[in-house]
Amino acid sequence: MSSEDAFWLAFSNVRGIGAVRFRKLLNFFGELSVAWRAERSQLISAGLTDKAVDLVIETRKIVNPDKIEADLNRKGIKYLTWNSPEYPHYLMEIAQPPPVLYYIGEILADDDLAVAIVGTRNVTKYGKQITHDTAAYLAGSGITVVSGLARGVDGIAHQAAIDAGGRTFAVLGCGVDVIYPPEHRKLAREITQHGALISDYPPGTKPDGINFPPRNRIISGLSRATVVVEAGERSGALITAKFALEQGRDIFAVPGSVLSQMSKGTNQLIAEGATPMTNPVIITDTLNLARTGKERKTEQIEISAIEKNILRVLGDGNLHIDEICARTSLTIEKLTAELTMMELKGLVQRENGMEYQRVKKWDIG
Repeated sequence: MSSEDAFWLAFSNVRGIGAVRFRKLLNFFGELSVAWRAERSQLISAGLTDKAVDLVIETRKIVNPDKIEADLNRKGIKYLTWNSPEYPHYLMEIAQPPPVLYYIGEILADDDLAVAIVGTRNVTKYGKQITHDTAAYLAGSGITVVSGLARGVDGIAHQAAIDAGGRTFAVLGCGVDVIYPPEHRKLAREITQHGALISDYPPGTKPDGINFPPRNRIISGLSRATVVVEAGERSGALITAKFALEQGRDIFAVPGSVLSQMSKGTNQLIAEGATPMTNPVIITDTLNLARTGKERKTEQIEISAIEKNILRVLGDGNLHIDEICARTSLTIEKLTAELTMMELKGLVQRENGMEYQRVKKWDIG
């Protein structure tokens, strides 16, 4: 005899049966075990379309609820449903949360304190550094870092969170037993030891372009806020930000040069009202999240030769960016990128629009 959960798992294997249709079946039949055995006419009466009913009937031929839980256990895959007390609190609050979540690893109560970091696959050196420092800061603060295991920003965020001794979730657009991209297999194994691989797609589901926008709403739904590091005008990271806005969550965007293609999306988000993220402390301050980890020591922050020169030029006063540009001989594009990075590191702070000053604790001799 299958448990009631087995029928939740069985229906999650029916393509096209999502949160809305799960709810219709529950409202009509009371239990999914009853719905699984229902006649075609009954499924139509419950509100399913003819096409959806066809898919249910076809899936019944290949999915056996009596074996489905044992198959998951054998693969080390766990699951949560709407009825599970451990189902992530913030994800349950969104419109139409996924009825079933599959995962490998652990989902803890403390993971409710989570922030998503997303961005382009074609990340620049500037974006890599900001992603690393932001993820490390959040993870060191006891905040779970959520991303999508993709190349670029996602992979850097996951690895930085792990290296900082924190936790991270990777939300996949495929089954949790199908790692994509394949070069992230080692990273995926590490994530299962420091968080979880999560998907609402059943095991065995191959990656498909149509799967990734829906998974982005889970990334934002699990998180108190979403940070977009770099994003082109059509980046999938902007879809995640859109979902975060619809879910009533905070959006942070890293400002960049107006000449950078990878900053067009983030600069536009800021123009539309996203909070500029020039220092990860802004995230914890805005969300009123107290740091639970150790403060990063001064000597752990690497200061490049260019940054040291800028700090020397600043001295103990305020300088306009044009004056800094003249004294350092850097192009305005390069200087803007460097100053934004230095703000992120806490080396400088901006005053009076485009004037900068050195943070007093930084004495470079």
